[in-house]
Amino acid sequence: MKLLLVLQLLFLAGCSASRSREWAHHGAPMFADLSVREMKAVRAYLHGIPEMRLTEARGKSLKKNSILLMELHLPKKHEALKALDHGHAKPPRQARVIVQFGNQSQPNITEYIVSPLPTPNSHVVKTFKGNRPVRFESRPITNVEYGHIEAMLEKIAAKAQKLLFETTGGFSYTNCSDRCLTFSDIAPRGLAPGERRTWIMLQKFVEGYFIHPVGFEVLINHQDLDPERWTVEKVWYNSMYFDSVEELVKKYESGEVEKIKLPKHDDSDLYSTYIPRGQSNTPTNIHGPKLVEPQGHRYHTDHNFVEYAGWSFAYRVRSSAGLQIFDLRFNGERIAYEISLQEAIAFYAGDTPAAMQTKYIDAGWAMGTSTYELAPGIDCPEIATFVDLYHYFDTDKPILHKNALCIFEMTLAMPLRRHFNSDFQGGYNFYGGLDNTVLVVRTTSTVYNYDYIWDILFYLNGVVEVKMSASGYIHATFFTPNGLHYGAKVYDYVLGNLHTHLIHYKVDLDIAGQKNSFETLNLKYVNFTNPWSPKNFIVQSKLHKTEHKTERSAAFRFGKQFPRYLHFYNPNEKNKWGHQRGYRIQFNSHAHSVLPKDWQEEKGISWSRYPLAVTRHKDSEASSSSIYTQNDPWEPVVSFEDYIRNNEDIVNQDLVAWVTVGFLHVPHSEDIPNTATPGNAVGFFLRPFNFFDEDPSLSSKSTVIVRPGRAGKPKVQRWTPEVVGHCVTDQPFVYDGTYTGV
Repeated sequence: MKLLLVLQLLFLAGCSASRSREWAHHGAPMFADLSVREMKAVRAYLHGIPEMRLTEARGKSLKKNSILLMELHLPKKHEALKALDHGHAKPPRQARVIVQFGNQSQPNITEYIVSPLPTPNSHVVKTFKGNRPVRFESRPITNVEYGHIEAMLEKIAAKAQKLLFETTGGFSYTNCSDRCLTFSDIAPRGLAPGERRTWIMLQKFVEGYFIHPVGFEVLINHQDLDPERWTVEKVWYNSMYFDSVEELVKKYESGEVEKIKLPKHDDSDLYSTYIPRGQSNTPTNIHGPKLVEPQGHRYHTDHNFVEYAGWSFAYRVRSSAGLQIFDLRFNGERIAYEISLQEAIAFYAGDTPAAMQTKYIDAGWAMGTSTYELAPGIDCPEIATFVDLYHYFDTDKPILHKNALCIFEMTLAMPLRRHFNSDFQGGYNFYGGLDNTVLVVRTTSTVYNYDYIWDILFYLNGVVEVKMSASGYIHATFFTPNGLHYGAKVYDYVLGNLHTHLIHYKVDLDIAGQKNSFETLNLKYVNFTNPWSPKNFIVQSKLHKTEHKTERSAAFRFGKQFPRYLHFYNPNEKNKWGHQRGYRIQFNSHAHSVLPKDWQEEKGISWSRYPLAVTRHKDSEASSSSIYTQNDPWEPVVSFEDYIRNNEDIVNQDLVAWVTVGFLHVPHSEDIPNTATPGNAVGFFLRPFNFFDEDPSLSSKSTVIVRPGRAGKPKVQRWTPEVVGHCVTDQPFVYDGTYTGV
């Protein structure tokens, strides 16, 4: 009878796991990015509405109505869960569309939800919390507007042709062949809401032009939709400010301005290139180590659905922000509904106006669309599965980003666990070990000078790692002696400006169900009489738990003491040992705040006040930032602070963790030619904390156990082929385990 009951339970568990997998696979398309067909259908539908008077986005006029961005609009969570947890029909797919209405007396930005896809026939206006309007001036810069800025720079450069030519050693902005000047633009574009004034700095247009400033910066007011009415408000040259280009040129000619004399263009300008230089003892006639899969992939992909070693999830790359993971399950049980990148910022300091104004908020540059092609063998292993991405931003047709995401399994060349059990007589009792392999989902964002590498790693033991690695070129300005307070000299006339990177993530945890609570764990010293030696005292640490019952209580400010353990758990579910099943967040970060609270631009990044904040889930609080924050951080349409202002109860609720990680970067000479990834990676781990009854990686058949056998011959116990394969080695596994004097 007992055996029959056990068999029935095993059968039901198997059916449940199979059904869970089926429903997860069934629901994954809800989270897939818009297809080319869907994008074209949405464009055709909106362009077919006469009253919108939509024209091509790439038309030269700024006084036009056009589509700026198109991306998937996510279903409401409770609707998605009906499909994911019960196999119900999926809700209709929808698109979020941003339209800029510039061809009217009061230009505005309007967002629409267009549905159903792939054959749309309706649209509704999407509003922000509190019905905040989107200022037209807060829109991102488009290619058309850049074209007009470039035309204005040509006029400016023509007036200062002699100055620029003499300053740069023979470079000019027009008619320049291989000695051209280019520019970088700075944001935010102004000092208050409603402005559109941009500082622009000129640079030599060579490989890595970001670190070739020439000491000429200009402030352009381009708020008017008629470029003929744009004006130059300020000019900066060699630490001096001027009210016009004409004033600078006049004083330059009269000798009232100290002239800059950059070296003439020669091989010294190669300092920003990747061309090898210097001595190396590494042989050049052989390749370095490579990753191989002797018998092929051990993971499975089906469009945006991925399965690996007990894990399953759906993914997308949101055009406005980047990589997102949905319906993350381990052995069929959901751990997180969503893990998603929200925002990345880099706030700078400096002595030149461009440097002191630089506060990059990268969703405002449509960070998710800068997912360019990944190089096999460098950006991802050659064995990776490469995935094409499609985006619709500042365009008239979908743009293909070839091989822009990759998925691969790799070994970390580090055991997940191991133990050598010595017999302390020159031998051993046993050796046991398990190779540490992980599945990696990777994409990148190259937002002009900086390259962000976005990784989510899935470990065999139920751990998830979310990581950002930084590379690319530093944001450099022209060197001034006072600039050394704000960075370091990295080349002749080049200052690498100090800056802080902060990355914000949304982590919607569903630990053993939607009803979760949150507590922190710290240690406190206790002092008590030694029970087995009453004359003495014992001092040791004791666990101190704090349950956080409200959102304010669970919003931890930078600069305050941060708890040691951050524990999310289900108060209604326990493991075999009586502990509430949970996961904890572990930080890998040395972030800090970038501005004082409520100081001007800080209002737009109020999430940056908190390394961690915990809120109740709301579909209306889908994102912590917006594409408009970059150009209007002073009165943002999305204010994260509003999410915790009502201080709701978070006990036994559907919880969302908002995680901020980052680092301070003080540039140094080794940042030439550009920033390397070692030491510049930050992120966090999701680690099981009594969620399982034991380490779930015990199910891995890659374990190897060695015990002493007869006649001193080791007995190897393994569950995978003895010989790995000729790509790695054609020799079987060998282990001796003895040690002796020599």
